[in-house]
Amino acid sequence: MAVISIERMGLLSMVCVCLFFSSAFAVDRGNFKTCDQSAFCKRQRALKPGQSPYRALLDTLELSDSRLTLQLINDNNKVHLLLELYRLQGNMTRVKINELKPLKPRFEVPDVLIAEPPTEPLSFLSKDENGVVLSLGAESQRLIVSARPFRLDIMEGPEVLLSLNSRGLLAFEHLRLRKDTQAQPDGAEVKESEKDEDGESDKEEDGLWEETFKSHTDTKPNGPTSISLDFSLPGVEHVYGIPEHADSLKLKTTDGGDPYRLYNLDVFQYELYNPMALYGAVPVMLAHNTQRTMGIFWLNAAETWVDISSNTAGKTVFGKMLDFVQGSSETPQTDVRWISESGIIDVFIMLGPKPSDVFLQYASLTGTQSFPPLASLGYHQCRWNYNDQEDVKSVDQGFDQYDIPYDFIWLDIEHADGKRYFTWDPHKFSQPKEMLQGLMDKRRKMVAIVDPHIRVDSGYKIHNEITAKDFYTKNKDGGNYEGWCWPGNSGYPDFTNPEMRAWWASMFAYDQYEGSMENLFTWNDMNEPSVFNGPEVTMHKDALHGNWEHREIHNIYGLYVQRATAEGQIQRSGGVERPFVLTRAFFAGSQRYGAVWTGDNAAEWDHLKISIPMCLSLGLVGISFCGADVGGFFKNPSTELLVRWYQTGAYQPFFRAHAHLDTTRREPWLFGPENTALIREAIRQRYALLPYWYQLFYHAHRTGMPVMRPLWVDYPKDTATFTIDDEFLIGRDLLVHPVTEEGSRGVTAYLPGAEEVWYDVHTFQKHNGVQNLYIPVTLSSIPVFQRGGSIIPRKDRVRRSSACMENDPYTLYVALSPKKFAEGELYIDDGHSFNYETKTELIHRKITFANNALTSSNLCPDCKFLTSSWIEKVLILGASKPKNVLLKMDGKETPVEFEFDTSMSVLTLRKPGMNAGNDWTLLLQ
Repeated sequence: MAVISIERMGLLSMVCVCLFFSSAFAVDRGNFKTCDQSAFCKRQRALKPGQSPYRALLDTLELSDSRLTLQLINDNNKVHLLLELYRLQGNMTRVKINELKPLKPRFEVPDVLIAEPPTEPLSFLSKDENGVVLSLGAESQRLIVSARPFRLDIMEGPEVLLSLNSRGLLAFEHLRLRKDTQAQPDGAEVKESEKDEDGESDKEEDGLWEETFKSHTDTKPNGPTSISLDFSLPGVEHVYGIPEHADSLKLKTTDGGDPYRLYNLDVFQYELYNPMALYGAVPVMLAHNTQRTMGIFWLNAAETWVDISSNTAGKTVFGKMLDFVQGSSETPQTDVRWISESGIIDVFIMLGPKPSDVFLQYASLTGTQSFPPLASLGYHQCRWNYNDQEDVKSVDQGFDQYDIPYDFIWLDIEHADGKRYFTWDPHKFSQPKEMLQGLMDKRRKMVAIVDPHIRVDSGYKIHNEITAKDFYTKNKDGGNYEGWCWPGNSGYPDFTNPEMRAWWASMFAYDQYEGSMENLFTWNDMNEPSVFNGPEVTMHKDALHGNWEHREIHNIYGLYVQRATAEGQIQRSGGVERPFVLTRAFFAGSQRYGAVWTGDNAAEWDHLKISIPMCLSLGLVGISFCGADVGGFFKNPSTELLVRWYQTGAYQPFFRAHAHLDTTRREPWLFGPENTALIREAIRQRYALLPYWYQLFYHAHRTGMPVMRPLWVDYPKDTATFTIDDEFLIGRDLLVHPVTEEGSRGVTAYLPGAEEVWYDVHTFQKHNGVQNLYIPVTLSSIPVFQRGGSIIPRKDRVRRSSACMENDPYTLYVALSPKKFAEGELYIDDGHSFNYETKTELIHRKITFANNALTSSNLCPDCKFLTSSWIEKVLILGASKPKNVLLKMDGKETPVEFEFDTSMSVLTLRKPGMNAGNDWTLLLQ
């Protein structure tokens, strides 16, 4: 009877939850804090720019080969801090500030950096009573430490690149006993009459030792521990990054409103164009102007707010022109202030100077995007929920019937037995291996959800084992922390514990995860973590992970969940197979473990539009494998919106359709034959380009370069690109301007590059760079352009899944530059294992067109891999008509059949027939 009672209670709770979620299609902003409602943010923000109370004690300075240490003192309260400066390899500087003698250790974020960053020697250039000047090595870069007030400036020649504490907003709330309560941040002035003998205030202030939001009280046994530091960026008007926010690519100033918030939260159908926190948090900001790109990485996993101000904000174009005409000498400047609830100041300043340098610098710290299995770059079909095995089989057959390729079908929470993850509903999914084998026979795969909230149920093996091993997160009183989520009352494993993560990983073994097979992969949702009855729909900050409060680690919890899951998938294959794990919550370094998506969006045109800057922002901070729910999760899209979303999603890195339980079914063939054909064509375009997508992810894995990127990354001196976020580049060579306006009859795409040309990939029409091109569109149009000077491999024989295309031939699309030159690459491996890394089993070739010859040469002579794929066709755009075409290979010359379209200057070479892994040259005579 107890089990029946629990089941009935769980069912009732889920009915209530579903009614709640389906009855209000908008975020309840009252569930989430503003800065004024967050005590530490309000305290810190009350501190205004001015003279800093901190000064550097130069007589404490110590300089070793690897670091400089120096004490700082707050003249208001006489608390000493320890400053550490490091010059890092690769043109980076690290700044750490901590208490010199804290009452107990303050939290420093582990597991995000892939290693301790290697250092380079620092050396004195000069020193006096006002400060010290240190050499940063290359190109006359110097680090100036000013003593009174304390300030850091990084200079190159006469130019200040970046300043710290130039506005005096350094504030470090030190650990203290309860009697030491103060009313202001440590950086604020306190009247002499309010100070005790230590220079501290006796005055109590709400939120220092306890804080209440709605019905939830946050106890703070450590008292106020927040930190703040300001950065000034002379010459900078454009800053980017700090995802996740549903906002424009270029970050806005926050004067007069809330700062951007970084605090992983389950935000129900989020609002657009505001700085509210969402599911993930990457505390990395990029600054860009025509001369330089730089980055700031604020390594802190606690709740964080970021203020941005600019001396050019709010100026109209006319105002800027007036400044120019009148000879205004005001240099543009952006000021940024980071505020975190706890931890230490640990910041990495990445000095570029090129965008690619910043990506490489950040990758050297936190790692690169994991190299995904090829199949995961195909199309994914999902909804909450496919009802049972017959439903899965029917949907799978529908794709074959309508000749639409796909690689993964997904199962949401209803597939499990009573939301007990790692299980299957015994009635609806009674034969999971039979279902998985049916997919495997068609060379397709499945993803099943495994969330990190565990049903509290004595009959559930996973719960019992976590309890027995004492792996649950604790509440402030030391008992197991429990909260409400999809299964009802749930426990939350402590993923910060490496033993817990190792156990979790072991649960993905085939003999542990009953019914699983090698074509079953994983989706980690709700891992912010989501707690329906918690403060701001998340875990209480005073919950405990070992010795640390949840407030210290909140933003890294989701990373740990995805990491443990990915490690489990790798281990189940004996370390051979690459994992695929999708996560909703993320942090710096999450790129190492899989893909992310933009969460619970809505079937609205503005949500389609915002998917572009949201994924662009993620790519800038290392997370290339990003996508949005095609069609919108909530509500029912119009047919036009659905078609346009497929066309957009087909050109974003992660391509998955997903829908809410209450929406009508929306498989691609349910909207009439004309719309089915349009959706089919969009998906087929994705599959044809899989070789290009795959090689871009290989490069992202090697170098940190984003796959989907803003135009300014490749055109850093073109100011017209700096605010564009309705079009984007895929790699260097494809420019995409999706149609995201309802009823659109045309779009205007900006084509960059003064010396460049761009070819419409559908018509092969050539257009010059540096122009705003108006493109008439119909419902079938997807404006995509290939850069002149590039070569893109495609597989134009699209089959039911990517695996079925493994040995299919390639078509090379050679788009000539005005100088009749082009280059590209071809990357091939087995598409699923780590053998490319462990055994160098890969093909990596450079393909070059120059002097009327197209040549394939080996970029990896020591690599060994064989392919059955061959070159079936070559299209050369912008070509002249040759008299003859010869194939030179293995010492022989063979004539090649060709045809030439005079009207479009397109030369087509048919069936040249060389193996894709061989050396060869095609001569145009």
